[in-house]
Amino acid sequence: MGFGMFGIIDSLFPVFFIIIFVFVIGMFIATAIRGASEWNKNNQSPVLTVDATLVGKRESHSHHHHNNGNGADNIAIISNYYITFEVQSGDRMEFNVSGREYGQLVEGDKGSLTFQGTRYHSFERRR
Repeated sequence: MGFGMFGIIDSLFPVFFIIIFVFVIGMFIATAIRGASEWNKNNQSPVLTVDATLVGKRESHSHHHHNNGNGADNIAIISNYYITFEVQSGDRMEFNVSGREYGQLVEGDKGSLTFQGTRYHSFERRR
């Protein structure tokens, strides 16, 4: 064991590795707890149906690269769709919805929004 620069790095590496490992595991645990908490809160919330207007739509895309082992990369694109409603009180709520639901709705649609906490159930457009 030397006292040069490499000796210090060699002795600090395990400490940094453990700190980073604990941080990453902690983030996974915190994310799981947050998700379980939101799921439980939604289950405890009443299912509500209110008059609402669709005031916004947005998409978010993420790209994931996978190497299939033969030198070629496969690219997966994951899309998330969100719709924002405004209720009679002026409050706005954004929900994550399926691509099919997203495609069938148009900004300005008015109707009955059914939801449970942060969980979207349906939107019945008024004709």
